[in-house]
Amino acid sequence: MLGPAPVPAPPHAGSRNAVTGHDGPPTVGQMSGAVLDREQLGHLRHWDNLSRQWPNDWSLMQGKGTSQDDFGGYRFQLAYMVYGLALTHRHRLPAAPGLFRPTMQRLIEKLLLPEVWLYWRDVSRGGAVFNAHLVDQLHEEWDPVVRDNIMYSAYVQSCALLHDHLFAEDRYAAPGALTFRHWSFFWGGGEKRFSYDRDSLTEHLYWQMVENGYLGVACEPNCVFQICNQPAILGFRLHDLIHGGSRADEVIAGYEKAWADFGRLDENGHYAMMVLEDSRAVRPNEAPSPWVDAWCGALMTMWNRDFVHRHYPCQVAAFLVPGDVSGDDGTLSVRSAPTREVMGQTLVTDTCDTGWVSAWASEMGDRDTLDRLLAHVDRRMNPTWRDGGLYYPRNDTPTDAHGRRTDIEPMTGNVLLGYARLNVPDGLWGLYQRPWGPEHHTEPALVEVDRDVEVSRAEVVDGVLHARLRRETAVPGEGRVVLGRLPEGARVRLDGVEVAAPGGVVDVPGGPAVDLVAAP
Repeated sequence: MLGPAPVPAPPHAGSRNAVTGHDGPPTVGQMSGAVLDREQLGHLRHWDNLSRQWPNDWSLMQGKGTSQDDFGGYRFQLAYMVYGLALTHRHRLPAAPGLFRPTMQRLIEKLLLPEVWLYWRDVSRGGAVFNAHLVDQLHEEWDPVVRDNIMYSAYVQSCALLHDHLFAEDRYAAPGALTFRHWSFFWGGGEKRFSYDRDSLTEHLYWQMVENGYLGVACEPNCVFQICNQPAILGFRLHDLIHGGSRADEVIAGYEKAWADFGRLDENGHYAMMVLEDSRAVRPNEAPSPWVDAWCGALMTMWNRDFVHRHYPCQVAAFLVPGDVSGDDGTLSVRSAPTREVMGQTLVTDTCDTGWVSAWASEMGDRDTLDRLLAHVDRRMNPTWRDGGLYYPRNDTPTDAHGRRTDIEPMTGNVLLGYARLNVPDGLWGLYQRPWGPEHHTEPALVEVDRDVEVSRAEVVDGVLHARLRRETAVPGEGRVVLGRLPEGARVRLDGVEVAAPGGVVDVPGGPAVDLVAAP
């Protein structure tokens, strides 16, 4: 099942770029003047709002599960907000670094908080169904990245590297820039402090990969998931782009060889969920569960596009439920696997199936499926506007009175639906395979954006900066943007009227959106 011949994307998935209107994956510098719509802007605002909550204020983010053990945990919400911002900056608003940089920094700061990673102190000891036999060999581990736990460490690594790559900065290269610390007045003794940076963490994860024969690094002890090793591969690629080298290619080659013994797909054509380290037994995607295929496919496509596109149509078809129970109303929902019983207990977890299938469809360019999924959530999952931001609040009720799916988790409602709306076909593939070159960081840009300024367009065409801006009076701020890297003598116009821009500062007027043009 490894190494299929390259094939084009399946016809139904669609390869037309939603931003540019051109066929094929996105091309660097290829823009169309498209602007973000109200919902897309609402998702960006919601992510910014969440990033500004006080430390340890996790309002709207707590899922069904106890602690932070499962797939809706804070670490995943924070990381995929960073990923979504990165994709939006790369493909939709490339000339607005000042809009994205501060939000990404705040989210990464939250990613380092103990509330996000302290679950590992307990999970590291084992006792789960797949590692209970190893409890005598395991011990309590406070350092959340030193062994296993790739389901956290790879997100810290890749988010830090995304920031530094996209903004041509070394913020997370400084010693101790990624430090995990915990101290409580009430328990635990002295301060626990574990200091890393983007480079030392990448080096550490690389050697974990090597020592495990490139099969991957475990999440929970003994459990090597295909999904959770994909962000580390993204991290290696970004590190190569910053420093040179080809570690990502080396890891992928080793990974392919290691998985050749198992096959990436199970006997039913779905992604194998994981391999047990000690027995090398493969756990298939039994049932199957939509999140396994969707999450794995949405990420693996960045380096293995043809394989993922080849298998997508049959995989996704197993999970989609068309229309209303009384007839096809043009919507689609996602059929989850039955709730499992484990060790005599009913498993309570956030599957995030709706969100992951939406994100997967967006990456595949399957516009029809994505639109119909979004139509379902907009009709039946209570889209809510708060402080200018759009989200879908948690609802644990499985269906409405007519049997239509209504349950939604914070990971889906806060993050993944916005990710799906803001992504473009082959978005992650494009970020990985077609990165910006150094010339991008010499082009005119919005280098600072006040909180109350909404940016729906920001691109450079033939050396001219084009942006669409709107002042949101309901949000605090000074209503200013700062233009940077302008050529000498550049003239700035708002809706065709030349305005002064001392030091690159432009005041955005209240009222409807205005078009800014900065030209030599």
